[in-house]
Amino acid sequence: MATNIKDTARAVEAAALMELLPARPRMLALGEPTHGEELLLEVRNELFRRLVEEEGYRTIAIESDCLTGLVVDDHVTSGAGTLDEAMERGFSHGFGASAANRELVRWMRAYNEGRPASERVRFAGFDGPLEITHAESPRRALNALHACLADRVDAGLLPCDAETLDRLLGPDERWTDPAAMTDPARSVGRSAEARELRLLADDLVSLLDEQAPRLLAAGSREGREGLDRALLYGRTATGLLRYHSWMADPSPARMNRLLGLRDRMMADNLLALADRGPVLVHAQNAHLQREKSGMRMWQGPVEWWSAGALVSARLGEEYAFVATALGTIRHQGVDTPPPDTLEGLLYALPQDRCLVDAARLAAALGHPAPAPRKSPWFGYAPLAPDHLPSIDGVVFIKDMPRTDIPHRP
Repeated sequence: MATNIKDTARAVEAAALMELLPARPRMLALGEPTHGEELLLEVRNELFRRLVEEEGYRTIAIESDCLTGLVVDDHVTSGAGTLDEAMERGFSHGFGASAANRELVRWMRAYNEGRPASERVRFAGFDGPLEITHAESPRRALNALHACLADRVDAGLLPCDAETLDRLLGPDERWTDPAAMTDPARSVGRSAEARELRLLADDLVSLLDEQAPRLLAAGSREGREGLDRALLYGRTATGLLRYHSWMADPSPARMNRLLGLRDRMMADNLLALADRGPVLVHAQNAHLQREKSGMRMWQGPVEWWSAGALVSARLGEEYAFVATALGTIRHQGVDTPPPDTLEGLLYALPQDRCLVDAARLAAALGHPAPAPRKSPWFGYAPLAPDHLPSIDGVVFIKDMPRTDIPHRP
């Protein structure tokens, strides 16, 4: 068995990755089993550079706030602001502190210098404005959507004015109260004001769809960009209001729906990005896998369909998923994997890092499948052996060096 597994391993390179796939996918998803490890982001950066240079990829999307990501995209495409400002204002979840993320943004800006717009690389966050502790107020997205329409359509077509939105939204602290994550009664998501905002947001999105030809400005590139951003504001506003509504729900289905809604927001953003060309996506494995995702939270086990599963259902073979698995994260108490687990068998390979054909690996493992690995640290999710049939490839890295970037659950 060990010999057969050895035969499936190759170098972690863009060309080798493309050889695993029947054709260049419109969306190539590279998962990570934990956040906060710089080496994983360095591997991602190198793959993206090669995919840009050799395979025509032009967009990278990461698990960060879709609205703040516009700051980074503006910087890399047009030079707006400074690199420091892009790192400070363009990432959520603390990801702007990463040296590897900083190097990615620096390289993208340098690559774009002097290139025509059609050849520039683009950056996107595809997560909603959400944290594990709270959800953002819908103010930012709603105000931006309203402003886009107010600048371009007759005032009489708008369902409300900006002052009405501001009155209904009230103080942002009402929306972002961390206590609402565990206590539905603390959420304002089903208040009379929130219900009215959902209707107004729906009307604004409908008006945006109706006025799309006008916003496209006779086919100009600026018109296309403006419409794409307005659509992003609309998706985010309606998604946040829906999310807040379920935060106020006391039923046992509450957390299942919240996790599903977050990934649905992710999937909608990814599908929009796929419309403009091939995309490399980087996020936690659980957000990108085709299998149903699950975890245990304070009220018990929850499960939901991930963004990857939703996108795969739409794109079919144009979606590819490559998972990452690790041997050790010793500074987090994750030591050498047991030899009878999937990671243990991969750990016995001579390479420090390798790319493995998941289908050939599954065939080499045979039946029964290796025992599932159990991580002593909640921040690392081992690769499930029974997921291999739904994975296109596996990047395995033996040992994680210590990192100073804080981990995010």
